[in-house]
Amino acid sequence: MAGNNGQEIRVAGTGRILIAAPGTPAPADATVAWDPAKWTDLGYTTTDGIKFNKKDKIDPVDTWQSVSPARFIYSDRDLTVKFQMLQMNKATLAFFMGGGAVTAGASAGEFKYDLANTPVSDEKALGIEFTDGAAKYRFVVPRGQVTETEEISLTRAGAVKLGVTFTALAVDDAAPLASFRIKDLATSYT
Repeated sequence: MAGNNGQEIRVAGTGRILIAAPGTPAPADATVAWDPAKWTDLGYTTTDGIKFNKKDKIDPVDTWQSVSPARFIYSDRDLTVKFQMLQMNKATLAFFMGGGAVTAGASAGEFKYDLANTPVSDEKALGIEFTDGAAKYRFVVPRGQVTETEEISLTRAGAVKLGVTFTALAVDDAAPLASFRIKDLATSYT
């Protein structure tokens, strides 16, 4: 029932971001743990959290008989997720840079990442989870790719931030672009 209900206000106080091979199924229930053999937790992010943006392009159909459009046609849909990672490791560096592998270096504790001179597609599945008290929310993009990166700033007084924009890609015409899975006894979705 619509109306004022403070029980339905959610604060995404803490959460996490995970990646996997494209098409990797997310847990079937919001209370089931993510499979660590398939899903990689990207670790700390900035306090800005995660920003979702769904943008539809709607083209009007104009007619000679009317000054207002007769109807609208959806011509484009973009779904993006933007966040800044704070940890530097094999998973976050390769995700930020567009794929490839971080390999062992010449000496113990040394690692190497080579940025390819020709970009290649680095599709991933993306999972986002946050909790607010007993409520648990999960958002999953089964297929997408980092389409924009922010500049990296190396300063004396601040953490290195790996900022990315991840854009959802269609799996096929029947599959959803993204899915929410919600476990929230205080909210009725019926």
